[in-house]
Amino acid sequence: MPAHTFHPSGPLGGTFQVPGDKSISHRAIMFGALAVGETRVSGLLEGEDVMATAAAMRAMGAQIEKTGAEWRIHGVGIGSLLEPKAALDMGNSGTSTRLLMGLTASHAITATFIGDASLSRRPMGRVIEPLSQMGAQIEASSGGTLPLLQRGAATPVPITYRLPVASAQVKSAVLLAGLNTPGITTVIEPVPTRDHTERMLAGFGARLEVTQEAGTRIIRIHGEAELRPQHVIVPGDPSSAAFFIVAALLVPGSDLVIENVGINPTRAGLIAVLQAMGGDITLLNNREVGGEPVADLRVRHSALTGIAIDPAVAPAMIDEFPVLFVAAALAQGTTTTTGLDELRVKESDRLATMAAALTLAGARVEEHEDGLTIHGTGGDPLPGTPPGAEVATRLDHRIAMSMAIAGLVSRNGVQIDDTAPIATSFPTFLALLAEATR
Repeated sequence: MPAHTFHPSGPLGGTFQVPGDKSISHRAIMFGALAVGETRVSGLLEGEDVMATAAAMRAMGAQIEKTGAEWRIHGVGIGSLLEPKAALDMGNSGTSTRLLMGLTASHAITATFIGDASLSRRPMGRVIEPLSQMGAQIEASSGGTLPLLQRGAATPVPITYRLPVASAQVKSAVLLAGLNTPGITTVIEPVPTRDHTERMLAGFGARLEVTQEAGTRIIRIHGEAELRPQHVIVPGDPSSAAFFIVAALLVPGSDLVIENVGINPTRAGLIAVLQAMGGDITLLNNREVGGEPVADLRVRHSALTGIAIDPAVAPAMIDEFPVLFVAAALAQGTTTTTGLDELRVKESDRLATMAAALTLAGARVEEHEDGLTIHGTGGDPLPGTPPGAEVATRLDHRIAMSMAIAGLVSRNGVQIDDTAPIATSFPTFLALLAEATR
């Protein structure tokens, strides 16, 4: 468990790219494995989470290999997944687990899902409920957690399911189960969430309709689908870019360009919030790549001002709140967040973990049931962690990276207990940070 101290930094500068989008990378592998023929993927994120998805799809019959800079996937076709001979190890990846549960729920195969200590604490009940309605038989551990055994339905039943929580993973699990289910499976989404599944399924040839009815999003997928192989170009991950965006805003003198970042409106909430706080973020060269909006981001040091953040924006930036809390800790005035109950059930309880981490580094933070109130320093550096004290990252990659950024804007540095979890989503983070702060 490598501890590491992140020290105060000079300005961030230069031009670089962050690795491919994690959400899109997961789906590219899954959908390529369900298409008949060869799918090619450029820019795939090669973090541990995505590799867990690739290993699972190999275990169910797909051929997946890297050739040069490109990944090639030979799919088996919907309805033709093989029963895995061993448990599917999801590592730390909640996305892999929930989406693959959906994918296999409508195939007559039995699969056991296991994961690391962090993932094994995360609730799966939210996908167990709709998948059970479709005919899957699921035996979970106490509290609806992993390890979990799922027997897919031999004759799956289409359902109409209204999401009780805003969750792209639950939505996607039901839609993926619908791929091999006769008839039309419908998901009703009261609050829009990231729509990579819908965009990419349509690109692979699935019959899918998205409509708005009475302010509610309705997604209908036609079952017994046939997916066509594609060439997928994965844009840079906005959740990974977020750490460098915040760092450049906070470190005096910074002027940084991050190329090829996905700016899908269901994911780009952080940019709008930081701009509302006074952040100088300019979108350059807006374009569309493979059905996803992309831009280059120029970010310059800015004096930020605390604001009350509308909870309606949460689904469009749910993974970026930890690093937003760091930005708030250096802003002028107070930032308030509410409606963030979902952060309690991520890789860690991100509200409690970030409140404790920032407090240890000298920030003024109040934790509430559904959010944090943060009193900013007005741009003054945080004191940093006391001698001998370490931030507890709780096996959470986003906590580790967020507090690394806090270290750049501290007087005495911030020591975190473990950098290993960073590899789950951003294996080149430390190298890129060193490059940007030269």
